[in-house]
Amino acid sequence: MDRLTSLTAFVRVVDSGGFSAAGRKLNMSTTMVSNHVQSLEDRLGARLLNRTTRKVSLTEVGQAYYERCVQILADIEQADEVAGAQQSVPRGTLRIFTNTHLVQFLSSTVTEFLATYPEVKIDLMIGERSADLLDENFDLAVQMIQPRDSALIVRRIATWRHVLCCSHDYVEAHGKPERLDDLVALNCVRHVNYPFGDEWHFVDRKGAPAAVKVAGNLVSNSGETLKLAALAGVGVFLAAGFLVRDELESGKLVRLLPEYRPVELTMNAIYPHRHHLSAKVRVFIDLLVHHATEQQKLINPYS
Repeated sequence: MDRLTSLTAFVRVVDSGGFSAAGRKLNMSTTMVSNHVQSLEDRLGARLLNRTTRKVSLTEVGQAYYERCVQILADIEQADEVAGAQQSVPRGTLRIFTNTHLVQFLSSTVTEFLATYPEVKIDLMIGERSADLLDENFDLAVQMIQPRDSALIVRRIATWRHVLCCSHDYVEAHGKPERLDDLVALNCVRHVNYPFGDEWHFVDRKGAPAAVKVAGNLVSNSGETLKLAALAGVGVFLAAGFLVRDELESGKLVRLLPEYRPVELTMNAIYPHRHHLSAKVRVFIDLLVHHATEQQKLINPYS
């Protein structure tokens, strides 16, 4: 028999003063209640209750065992309450991994989340790689690339298009491209995680797909490094819109070939489990989606 159920039955018999009353409270037959108590006594090799036709009473062993059982059941109930609270209200430490160029987007969500849920602590780790969520004990990753592990859960947070751009100095030195094929002769700085490698993909004004194979003297997994290179006049950069939004608005970078729209890409929330998702992860992802909806211009301002 289930030992926890037997403990519960024993305590209910003592508290209610009999097997029948305990059975009514537990929605269990009197015989089954008696069997559970008998199972405990057989396991312990000791009598817990003195039974008469009129009442039951604790033996000396039963009294000591009853006191411990009451404490055990109270501890279990408290543990359930704590676990339930963790599932309904964000608490504890939320460990997040993201890439450097996404921090600008993520930071406002982190700030609001901490202000709203002061019982949560956030460990935000940043790097230009794909984290192993299980081995590194991350609750959540926010990344642009799909995870290699197909068992992980992927939720799309936002979509955006890249922006083809360069500095004024680069245009003055090398001329402004008029056609997509002109990029072949230009120095194009590239992100190593761009999903199509060295072939940049676009959609023309008629909605037809277009692509050009590019080359350059800088390939990096750091979006910030590529942006600084573009600002310094090193070459042409196909950048995530939110990464260069301020520089485009200030005129430090110039948008190129506006008649060609870079293909749409996604920002994803990646986490290990779909079932029994903790409140801290669930609420943070919901807030992240809300920010993406409210700040769509930040994600995709030049599509």
